[in-house]
Amino acid sequence: MGSCVFPVLIGLILLQIHKISECHKIEVTPDSGTIVIFSKKPGQGLDCSVCKDEGPSQTCNSNLRLTEAKPTVVTFNCSQPGDVFTVEINQQIECSATSCGITAVHPDSTRFLEFTRTFTWDLKVQSGRMLQLDFPSPGMRQIKPSESCPDKHTYTTITYQRAGPANIGTFCRNGTISRIQVLYRGRVTLEVPKGTDLSPSDFKVTMGPAATALVEVDVKLPRGPFSADFFTPNYAAGWYSEEKIKWNFAVMPMHNFTVRFQQYTPPECQKKTVACDYALRDKPRFSKVPTDAQPTNELGDFSLTLANCDAKKGANIPGLSLHLNVEVFRSGTPYLCTVDLRNEEGLSLQIENKNPASYCEMSMNSVMQEKIVVPAGTKADLSFLDCPVQDLQLTATKVIDCPSVSDRDITGTSLTIPTLDPKLPVPLHQFTWLLRVQDQDTVDLMAPKGNLHQSLPDKQCNERVSLLISETEGSRIGQFCSTAESTIQKIQIRGNVSITVTPKNIKDLSQEKEALLKVGISPEISENVIYTVSPLISGPMYLATPNWPDGMNPSSSVSWVVYVPQDYKAELLLNDSKPKCDTGHAEIEVGPLDSQGQTQAWREDQSFPSPVVQQQSFYLNMSNCEPKSDRFAVLSKISLQKETKKFLGIILGVAGVLLLLVIIALIVVCVIRKRKNKPKTNRSSIYMPRGKPFLPGNAVFSKSRADNESHVYASIDDPTMYGHPDKNRPSEVDNGAWSNGHQVDAYRPFTGATDPVPAAKDSPADYSLDRRDEDAFQPFLNPPNTFNLPRPRSPLISQGSLGFEDRRMMDYTLNTFKSGGDINPIRLSTDESRLQPQMDSDSNTYPEPEYEAAM
Repeated sequence: MGSCVFPVLIGLILLQIHKISECHKIEVTPDSGTIVIFSKKPGQGLDCSVCKDEGPSQTCNSNLRLTEAKPTVVTFNCSQPGDVFTVEINQQIECSATSCGITAVHPDSTRFLEFTRTFTWDLKVQSGRMLQLDFPSPGMRQIKPSESCPDKHTYTTITYQRAGPANIGTFCRNGTISRIQVLYRGRVTLEVPKGTDLSPSDFKVTMGPAATALVEVDVKLPRGPFSADFFTPNYAAGWYSEEKIKWNFAVMPMHNFTVRFQQYTPPECQKKTVACDYALRDKPRFSKVPTDAQPTNELGDFSLTLANCDAKKGANIPGLSLHLNVEVFRSGTPYLCTVDLRNEEGLSLQIENKNPASYCEMSMNSVMQEKIVVPAGTKADLSFLDCPVQDLQLTATKVIDCPSVSDRDITGTSLTIPTLDPKLPVPLHQFTWLLRVQDQDTVDLMAPKGNLHQSLPDKQCNERVSLLISETEGSRIGQFCSTAESTIQKIQIRGNVSITVTPKNIKDLSQEKEALLKVGISPEISENVIYTVSPLISGPMYLATPNWPDGMNPSSSVSWVVYVPQDYKAELLLNDSKPKCDTGHAEIEVGPLDSQGQTQAWREDQSFPSPVVQQQSFYLNMSNCEPKSDRFAVLSKISLQKETKKFLGIILGVAGVLLLLVIIALIVVCVIRKRKNKPKTNRSSIYMPRGKPFLPGNAVFSKSRADNESHVYASIDDPTMYGHPDKNRPSEVDNGAWSNGHQVDAYRPFTGATDPVPAAKDSPADYSLDRRDEDAFQPFLNPPNTFNLPRPRSPLISQGSLGFEDRRMMDYTLNTFKSGGDINPIRLSTDESRLQPQMDSDSNTYPEPEYEAAM
């Protein structure tokens, strides 16, 4: 027998240890004015109880109520008390005439997570007043009692009246109800299942105005179209009280409303009837019964008051039950249009309202939408109500599937903006091409006319449109346009490309009818992007890495092929932002295109020389690493300089020729001016009776006629003065033109031959200037026998000589007088005073006249 007792004792001990191991112990400290109640769920855990305290004072029961604000040990004699018990946290709030004990309710969100929690607030105000509950935005939404809230936070409002408690309704968060007022006394309940984090909507409790109804609900209806549902107290179970229920609806401007009774259960009225009283803002109050048609397509705020009759109560007698729906929608007449994209391959449209504060309503195929998207290859009916054009933005996207470069060449394909339906009420704000290639082909982009220009701080794009070119993976390459001074001949991008066009100096891209780009397909390249550029002689050119001023993508590369004009050199300057590389290196490489020159390369940890001079066309390559920090972004500047060494000899030669021409011009000017300063003389001829005629040239005196006194006489004899010849004088003197060896200015008629040209009696040989006796001395002129020579008759005499006789002249004598009878000295002409004969003391003959050589 003893052997049998021992196993029994061992079993009892093990059972006790098992029970102790199944116990669950927590410590609870209620807040001041808060009651914590643990209640067992009906039909759950019959062998599980909750115990208070420990040791001899411990008491266990199926329910536990803690009211004191002190720590209390609570023990459950089961391992999963959350499956058996619920926790209710109750707080009582009583409002005085001035204020309530608490205005904002904040449930504790950290305790009792393993239990189903019910937070209750018992609220009370003065008799005859309304208890007001204000819910912050976005408010509360009423649901049927049988429904549950999506966030598992369910609110219930109850009012306590003499007839008993009435369930005002079940509510969820995120609704249109901003305020609920109940008569005198009520309770608010928040139920959260176990394992759900508490995230409640705080609400405020205040004392409301004097009571006008059992319940009054304030609703703020949003923009339409929108609809909301509301239910009477004790919905589905029936409401029998004669108290009124009131709903106040605030409707947005430019909106209409319609009231519909979705489900109505009439009570059995003993007195009165059920009535619906409406109060509209601009209309007088009116009443309807629930079975009548309710207000439809009305404008403005309104209120609805539902008055119950004196309903008959009974077990199978239904009470009043009403489910009403209020719908709001925009007023006015919408603008309608149809968009058909079935004939434009790959084109889709998107219309968006950029002003959320406006009352614009957009619909596609009668469905209200905040953003309209018309897919490619479809047809859609669009509706716009009160949508200002400046608030709408229309964008279009066209997808182009480029064929493989092995299939066919599409070089020269132009990108033009397709024509959209002119009935669209909004201008085209943005247009995007998505170029999709196959097998990692390369997209070649060129300007239809001229070249492309990249928009950079020193020179922004101010043309009609701007082109944002990006890789479809999201990497932005840059902003481009086509200008008069563009330098980019071609952009080659590996893989798919996105090109977005935005207006700069126009409002509607639909106005742009010309081609914006030319597209070609070429084989795959090693770099991500390759530029082909031609710098301008007139100014510098700037090159920016993709996504500048932000950094290049990790492990990406870019190259520029720079063509330098002949007889020019290029100077390269870099302004870079260097990364700290985690893997690999960021490198910059410069080299000639013909592969004959020297290639230069620098890494991110090396300094870049400034400037780098290239004498011929070259390439510039940049590759990024896997950055650990910072970014790799480079802005390059290329300037062209004229090569001067080849033209130095030409320049010096031209300068020498110009200097020689200047010297010759100066000499010519000096000679001309010197000749102009010399006096001009006439050529004279002398007749030699026994000699040879000789033309001595323009002999001149050392002084001019105005500077010497050779023509001034102290006295003139009367015969010469008055022209009466003296009979006693020799005829040679009277008839000659010499007086004292000088010719005088007395006019004598010519007595020679009257032929136009007197004939010379001598032979032509006598006038030869070269004829002379050999080896015999001859004087320059043979001296005459007498000083008074007769006037020669020679064909060399000109009409300007004093010996010339004009047959039209009469025989007059020139006489001049001064006052008082003085004789006026007569100045002879310059030509007739050049010969100055001199007397030789040893000879009776006159010497030969001397002449100065003319200049």
